[in-house]
Amino acid sequence: MRMARQSRGKIGEVQAIDSSELREFRKTNEAIGLRVVEGNLSLLSRKVFNVMMYHAQEMKVPGLNSPINTPASKKYFWIPLSDLARDAAYDSKDVQYLKKQLEEMQNIKLLMENERQWTSERLVSSVTLVNPAGLNKHSGQVWFGFAFPPEVHEQVMAPSTYTRLSIVYQSSLKSGSALALYEICRRYATNPSKVTFIQTYEHWYGVITGNSISDSTPPVYKYFKRDTIKPAIAEINALTDISIELIEHKNGRRVEKLQFRVEQTKQAQLEFPAPPIIDMELMGKVMKFGFSQADASDLVAQHSDDILRAAISRVEARAESKGMTPLETPAGYFRWALQDLVRNPAAAPALVAPKSVGATASTKASGRSVMERFLAARAQEALGVYKELDEHERKTLFDVFKAQNTNKTVKLDKGLDSAAVRGIFAPWYAKYLWGEPTAQSLAQFIEEYGAAR
Repeated sequence: MRMARQSRGKIGEVQAIDSSELREFRKTNEAIGLRVVEGNLSLLSRKVFNVMMYHAQEMKVPGLNSPINTPASKKYFWIPLSDLARDAAYDSKDVQYLKKQLEEMQNIKLLMENERQWTSERLVSSVTLVNPAGLNKHSGQVWFGFAFPPEVHEQVMAPSTYTRLSIVYQSSLKSGSALALYEICRRYATNPSKVTFIQTYEHWYGVITGNSISDSTPPVYKYFKRDTIKPAIAEINALTDISIELIEHKNGRRVEKLQFRVEQTKQAQLEFPAPPIIDMELMGKVMKFGFSQADASDLVAQHSDDILRAAISRVEARAESKGMTPLETPAGYFRWALQDLVRNPAAAPALVAPKSVGATASTKASGRSVMERFLAARAQEALGVYKELDEHERKTLFDVFKAQNTNKTVKLDKGLDSAAVRGIFAPWYAKYLWGEPTAQSLAQFIEEYGAAR
């Protein structure tokens, strides 16, 4: 399966975007930043829903272009499946995967409320694929039909207050969080205040990630900021017609509420690079590390195949190493591996090797200080991996550390707030992750950082 951003012209070519090419649609403000009660709004489902809105508004009435003549067909909006794939930046021959995604959109339950009305409704009431020549045949045109529930239909077709959004800009964004935040902030780009509403960070977590209110527990704020907000802001500022800035509202030292400052930018040109690809096989391997399909899809969309495969190899090699303790947190290790490879793409081989490799005579004679610097750098990297883990994973790992270091004179109960504990934990965790230093890894360190560092 492949999912790709829409591209124009040659790879890397920058082209001007005429206003007529923006292909704008009106999205009611009530539908921006929806609170999901059940289900999950992924990047693909957000894009597909926007494409449905765009084409429904273009056609104005259902029943047009119906490929079959039945009473029910007149209640659907109809577009060629190829148009859906193009506008949602989705390129796939995997029809079963598409069907699954469309079914999941029907499982998304929304809560809409204003001064006069409270409504609980599904995002989409009905979807269908029709090929008059036969669904299992390679000939003929496959049509995509869709219908909205009553309240959603009304908001799509006759929004009272709305924001104009562009199919082009949504196609350039690589994560569901960036698309959700873009839609919210785009609403305020023409507002005199130029700032969004103020809400708790827990509220922002729900509307940005698209996770259901009942099923999701927000992470600690600093991790939400690091893993979700900052990458989304970077995408929006680089790829769309607005720039945004995070505003934190604190109670003492604790960040309790957030809002965003928004500026509209005059972006006469957009760069359409090579489209990112999501490979189903790769996504399946990522999901085996403990990621949900939505999280795995976003990770695979954000990174190149080479980076992903190298990170997967690192995790698999570490997990299969017989000389080390079992890998308790493959998801956290995989996130670290991705970040490490993004910072240093040349370091594709994992620092995992047999437990003992003899050092050369020259290394023994002249490399003691180099080895010390290598071990210190490796310990620092291990702390970086540890910080990527969630709170439960960190606690589990620290318990393993305490159990294996019961004879230490340092009081380990102080945790990593203690410099002395960090000094013991960091090299222990580095060895836990990568095993004993090897000649290969030391040589790589010297090549990258220099023996005189």
